Amino acid sequence: MKIAIFGAGAIGGFMGVKLAEVGADVTFIARGPHLAAMQANGVELRSGGETITVRPRCVGSAAEAGIQDYVVVTLKAHGLPGAAEQIATMMGPDSALVTGINGVPYWYFYGLDSPYRDRVVRSVDPGGRLWQVLHPRQAIGCVVYPAAEVVAPGVIEHTYGDRFTLGEPDGSRSPRIEALSKLMISAGLKAPVRPKIRDELWVKLWGNLAFNPISVLTTATLDRITGDPELRALCRGMMLEAKAVAEALGVRFAIDVDKRIAGGAEVGEHKTSMLQDLERGRPMEIDALLGAVVELGEVVGQPMPLCAAVLGLVRERGRQAGCYSWP
Repeated sequence: MKIAIFGAGAIGGFMGVKLAEVGADVTFIARGPHLAAMQANGVELRSGGETITVRPRCVGSAAEAGIQDYVVVTLKAHGLPGAAEQIATMMGPDSALVTGINGVPYWYFYGLDSPYRDRVVRSVDPGGRLWQVLHPRQAIGCVVYPAAEVVAPGVIEHTYGDRFTLGEPDGSRSPRIEALSKLMISAGLKAPVRPKIRDELWVKLWGNLAFNPISVLTTATLDRITGDPELRALCRGMMLEAKAVAEALGVRFAIDVDKRIAGGAEVGEHKTSMLQDLERGRPMEIDALLGAVVELGEVVGQPMPLCAAVLGLVRERGRQAGCYSWP
């Protein structure tokens, strides 16, 4: 079983190290000082007070990696269109693309039993290019829960979480997803296979679509966003709008809105990933986390005044900071 980790940063690197540690044939695709350090010294993972080092194959391009059984992509959503052609060079007819990407995935409507079946989500796949180059029939959904960081070139620090929930877009327990789950579990990761992967995607997205944009507009940490009555009310209102959209698409939430907000509060004095990107001058995941949700609201005819207003504000904040350029 050949597995490539494309853009082997913090999360992809964490998964890749765990898989390599149990003998999987793993190839890391990276660049710059991170790649040079991994090629010279191996990949170091610090987790739970322990440090392990593995020496997987590390290359600078997808073309060098060759055809793979599984290609794991943990890029931010806005990075996927630019990388699609490279990723496609590793995809044979039976290869699987494991999309460990936050937000609404480009394959969201693929095979969905609804009037919107096979519709392109333009917010994350403008022009439908991803659908063409990386056809959704090859995709496996993956909801990522761990937190990790590249603290130095070739060095990954894992802080919490070990669950990667997997699911086929059509809900089947295919041989390919069963094999991947089994391998990941053997590596000490939690990798349950869920028949309704979109339900799982929405639970994580539910908080992110509110917490992240509000953090960018206010620079507030999660404890402040969930604790301040006005900010909490805004979060709750946005999340209820999104819940109505998701339910119109057949999603069922296993928890209620207040429990999801409480989960964010438990993280404490933490800057969201979108706020961190703003502070570092990096592109932000605005469209995958909120723009696509507002688009889905338009698809089902569900008004989303709060979400639409916050989307407009956070897009403009991103443009002014040089961290957002589309549409």
